[in-house]
Amino acid sequence: MVAKVFIDGEAGTTGLRIRERLAGRADIALISIDPTRRKDPAARRELLNDADLVILCLPDEAAREAVGLIGSPAVKVIDASSAHRVAPGWTYGFAEMSKTQRAAVTGATRVSNPGCYPTGFIALVKPLVDAGLLPAAWPVTVNAVSGYSGGGKSMIAEFEDAASSAFTRAAYRIYATGLMHKHVPEMQVYTGLAAAPLFAPAVGRFHQGMIVEIPLHLSALTGAPKLADLHAALADAYAGEAFVRVAPFAECAATATLDPERLNGTNTMDLFAFGSETLGQARLVAVLDNLGKGASGAAVQNMNLMLGLAERTGL
Repeated sequence: MVAKVFIDGEAGTTGLRIRERLAGRADIALISIDPTRRKDPAARRELLNDADLVILCLPDEAAREAVGLIGSPAVKVIDASSAHRVAPGWTYGFAEMSKTQRAAVTGATRVSNPGCYPTGFIALVKPLVDAGLLPAAWPVTVNAVSGYSGGGKSMIAEFEDAASSAFTRAAYRIYATGLMHKHVPEMQVYTGLAAAPLFAPAVGRFHQGMIVEIPLHLSALTGAPKLADLHAALADAYAGEAFVRVAPFAECAATATLDPERLNGTNTMDLFAFGSETLGQARLVAVLDNLGKGASGAAVQNMNLMLGLAERTGL
C-alpha cells in the first residue's frame, strides 16, 4: 500500500528539499493542503490526522502545536525542528548513532530529526566515549562553520537579498556568543558527556555545506591514546554504513584541506582523524551537507525506516 506523507511547512528551506527528494516516488503519495485553506486550522488538522506519516518543518513552538493537533494514534511523526530532540517519548533520528538506533527509529512513531551540527558532533564524539578513549567528564570544545542556509529564510535573505535591511557582505562571522545554542542539549545527551560542550559555531558566505571539528590534546587524555586508536574507534563504529564514511587512515594523513561544500546534495557524511603524534594532538572533523544529512536527507532516511521501505530509497 502506498503511504500518504504530509509535509507541514513544505514551503520552508527544509520542507522544499524534502519535497524535492520525494518527488516522483511511487511508493509514497505526497498530500498537500489546498492553498486557499492554508490558514484554516480545521484543514490542517484534517491532513495531520489523515496522513500515514507527517514531517514537521516548522519553528519549535509551531511543531509542538502541530503534534497537539494529531489525535490519531496511527499517524507517525518526524519533527525536523529542535522542539523534541531531547523530549521523553521521542526517538532520536540518527540511525547510525549506535548499533541499536536504527531498530529504534524503525519501530518508532515519534522521531526527532537531529540538528545539522549535532549530527557531525555526535558522530565524532560518541564512539570515543563509548570506547573509553574520551572520558565523559572531558571538557569538549567543538568548532564549526555552516553555509548560511542553515539559518533559514531570514539568514538566506541576509546573504542573498540586497534589498533586505539586514543584507550583509560578510565573508565569515561567528555567532551564538552567549554559548546558549539550542543544539547543545542534544550534543550532550546523545554523546553521554557529563557537561555541555563548548560550542563555537560560525557561518560563511556559501549557501550550504558544513565542517564540524573537535580538537583534542591526546597526551592529556587518560591513557594518552594514539591518533590511530581514535581512528579505529570511528572506523569500527561506522563499518558497513552507507551514509557515514570514515576516511581511511592513509587518506587522512594525505589530506591537506577540506571543502565544506564537498558533499552538497548528498545524504553522506565524511569523518576524518587528523593529528600529530609528535605533538600528541588531534583534529577530528566531520563534513556534511547541512541541508542533506543535516536535515532533508536524514528526514527521508528516517521516513524510509519508519514506513518499512528500503533505507536508501531516494537517497
